[in-house]
Amino acid sequence: MGIRVVIVDDHKIMREGLKSLLSMEKDILVVGEADNGRVATQCVKDLDPDIVLMDLTMPEMNGIDATRRIAADYPSVRVLALSMHSDRRFIEEALSAGAQGFLLKDCAFDELVNAIHEVVADRFYLSPRITGVVIKDYLGRRGRPESASSIRLTPREREVLQLIAEGKNTKEVAFALDVSVKTVESQRMQIMRKLKTNSIADMTKFAIREGLTTLD
Repeated sequence: MGIRVVIVDDHKIMREGLKSLLSMEKDILVVGEADNGRVATQCVKDLDPDIVLMDLTMPEMNGIDATRRIAADYPSVRVLALSMHSDRRFIEEALSAGAQGFLLKDCAFDELVNAIHEVVADRFYLSPRITGVVIKDYLGRRGRPESASSIRLTPREREVLQLIAEGKNTKEVAFALDVSVKTVESQRMQIMRKLKTNSIADMTKFAIREGLTTLD
């Protein structure tokens, strides 16, 4: 039956381009597409793919949180992160969330196909360029204290923060997450306490810095 793939990216042209290229591979079948992490988790539930090609920065639910949910709920499904970000933080977040590989979006198509096969075979794949970034950053940080990004939000707090940073009000966040307004208000207060701020602007800056959302 071949390798069943779901493509997740908020840019339609990127999804269509990947689908067109992958359709030329005899052992790869694109079975679904999603434009955000929330839709992606539903696609995984409905379509039972072997692998998800996951963009990291998307609206509604970002790729890191979607990866974490897929890894927890569907452990047999492999996630290969595809991102334009080569920052060590994105790489570490994706891998710690459960991704089994990480590629930059400007990689050669042959490398993508090879990575798909490696990850489906239950092996980790990091492109040589990414490995170089991680090693260089590690060597540069040796002997220096850890950065202040040790603030740990729960998965649900990350979801709430992303939606707030994207401009949704409390009622809209509650509706999107199917919880009460009171629950969202409580989680927002908890986030503010952890970030030591009462400012939505500061929360948004933190969300952007952590890759939960962008300004596009």
